Amino acid sequence: MQGTYDSDKRKLLSCLSHGAIFFSTTILSVGVPITITLISDDPVVKANAKESINFHFNVWFWAVVLGVIVFLPSLITFGLFGTIVFGIGFALHWGLTAWALLHCFGKPDEPFRYPFIFRLI
Repeated sequence: MQGTYDSDKRKLLSCLSHGAIFFSTTILSVGVPITITLISDDPVVKANAKESINFHFNVWFWAVVLGVIVFLPSLITFGLFGTIVFGIGFALHWGLTAWALLHCFGKPDEPFRYPFIFRLI
């Protein structure tokens, strides 16, 4: 049944869903996978879009948690601690997104699942 869907369209929409976080980490970027979830009838594209929405939520959640935890030590170290922690977080965030994009290009018929995230949707 999955063979009846257009592979190129599946790749494009799945990659747009995951790659939306590259546009910005603001609330506006989550609109892309939400829109794709609403307009697509492809189950793999929908699964990728939902996973992307969950990843957005995780990025925002951990940014707030780390921001609160890192604030005081960062003040004491004149920003060095915060720069290191957020640099690692930023690299992880971009690395996981790049991994998702590579997966969507390489295996378009199976949805990507981010490791170690909580899923609300």
